[in-house]
Amino acid sequence: MSNAITKTMSAITAVVLAAFVGYGAAWYFGRVDGNFSLLLFLAAVVTGIYWVAERLYFLPQRYKEVAALDEATARRHEELAKMGITKVDTDTSEAKIRLIMQPWWLDWTAGLFPVIVVVFLLRSFLFEPFKIPSGSMIPTLLVNDLILVNKFHYGVRLPVINQKVMDNNSPQRGDVMVFRYPPKPSLDYIKRVVGVPGDEVAYLNKKLTINGKPLSKTALTDFFDEDSMRYSKQFQEVTGTKKYSLLNDDDRPAFIPGAEDFPNKQNCRYSNEGVICKVPEGHYFMMGDNRDNSLDSRYWGFVPEKNIVGKAFFVWMNFGNFKRIGSFD
Repeated sequence: MSNAITKTMSAITAVVLAAFVGYGAAWYFGRVDGNFSLLLFLAAVVTGIYWVAERLYFLPQRYKEVAALDEATARRHEELAKMGITKVDTDTSEAKIRLIMQPWWLDWTAGLFPVIVVVFLLRSFLFEPFKIPSGSMIPTLLVNDLILVNKFHYGVRLPVINQKVMDNNSPQRGDVMVFRYPPKPSLDYIKRVVGVPGDEVAYLNKKLTINGKPLSKTALTDFFDEDSMRYSKQFQEVTGTKKYSLLNDDDRPAFIPGAEDFPNKQNCRYSNEGVICKVPEGHYFMMGDNRDNSLDSRYWGFVPEKNIVGKAFFVWMNFGNFKRIGSFD
């Protein structure tokens, strides 16, 4: 390749990589609302363009340069042979290696494309990792648990725009679900499904009732939270065939303070005892298992079907507690 092409591509690639780094830094420091799916998609597109250009143009050009070197070497041998010189040190193997080797701007783009596209496809359509940032799902999920989310359980969705293109299972009561936070869809939240479309969900005096039927709630041994160094009352709740643990805090009131305005809020009735909501069609009512320390549908409303990300089902790592690894569904 000519020096002009090399210099031009080096400059263009430096600008592209700087843009990705700048976006990541702005996201990290809170200057922009980051979208990792979009970032990964753009990375796949950009590196894919370089990968195609490498296969169709840059690599053939480098092979042409190798062929030209072989021709030049052969001509030199012929010329030297005519002069009676037959023993010549003309080892060009290192020169060929240097000619074939990808320059840095292809190594950091086309060279990364296969890895990026595999990660993009796995994350978009199969499984996506998440880190639990808060204690709203204690005791089921602890802070810093690294979990896996099944992206196809509730249907296949297009990455970035999250548009469903193929149906699968519908969310069921008791599922632990990741979804886009309705007031700010750039954020992913994780809660438990307690109400599906058409349900009347009542959470009064810290007891959950679905369609007029109270859920079974059995007292368990108090839960000790190592982060807050305090005990909380722990119960087992049963939804259909699903059993899970939840926490209640006697020091927290039953009423819901500071509920926001949200779509379909007219479906909810708030009182000193708690809240009763009728779940609209195409929406879900979500609650954290740490019932008195969870900002959930009681405060900001229903989750639209279009906001669903996937079903959480497995803790694959917690660096502070390896015993956490395993399924929780």
